[in-house]
Amino acid sequence: MSSASHNSDAHMHALQCMEIWGGNAAIHSVISVPGIDAWISSEPYHGDAYGGDIHYISTCGGGRISRFVIADVSGHGAIVSSVAHRLKLLMRKYINTLDQTRFALALNHEFLQLAEVGRFATALLATYFAPTDHLIICNAGHPPPLWHHAVTGNWEFLDHDTPHRTTTAVNLPLGVIEPTDYVQFAVKLAKGDIVLIYTDSLVESTNEKGQQLGEQGLLELIRHLEFDQPQNLHRQLLAAVAAYRGRAPPDDDQTLMVLHHNAADPPSLSIGQRMGVMAKMLGLVGH
Repeated sequence: MSSASHNSDAHMHALQCMEIWGGNAAIHSVISVPGIDAWISSEPYHGDAYGGDIHYISTCGGGRISRFVIADVSGHGAIVSSVAHRLKLLMRKYINTLDQTRFALALNHEFLQLAEVGRFATALLATYFAPTDHLIICNAGHPPPLWHHAVTGNWEFLDHDTPHRTTTAVNLPLGVIEPTDYVQFAVKLAKGDIVLIYTDSLVESTNEKGQQLGEQGLLELIRHLEFDQPQNLHRQLLAAVAAYRGRAPPDDDQTLMVLHHNAADPPSLSIGQRMGVMAKMLGLVGH
């Protein structure tokens, strides 16, 4: 169940260190962490208050580490709210951990338990490291995010095959997370870049002929959008997808998370604070 409340874009909420924001409630809001402004739109199926899409944002490490998570759980109701609660506990446990490996393994354990009761789930984990502007992606069966390059104006899928990925980001063991088949990789964001994370209801949208939009169709659709500000992108994209459906309502929960890289530096810390942050990141002290 969500702890977030409805907000308008005019009221940006700046997350504080050790804060976790989100849940599985209907929401249209804007959140700020060091280096990233995020617009979140989540609409549960049939206008319900809570749905099967789960979204969370956290920040800590003295403002150095911010994490963005979207999970899509089949079904609705109490079981999804229970998963949302456990996911929030995992976010808190690993809030100071830059490496996503243990978080991804714990998430996989949750997914295996869901599978035992006939549920299916996917997730996209993204960790932003403000000192180096790196975004670390771990995809657990989720549709690939879209990446807009501010310098060129080009859109591309943000997946392991991108030629822009780096293998030397902040000395992390990037690659396949064993014993799962999850892959994590990193890219360096430029100022003004946009990353769009979404649930599969967008790519599964069908037109009046029964043709599914698909991932490639979504990419082509967004390439033709003429958005002027990042805060308008989610509205324009949802409107374009609705037009593709012939104005028919979506047949599943629908969630978008737009990450705009403003490249702001993390807050300045004293020597003592920096040592404390590093100790937490290395697991030498408790959270």
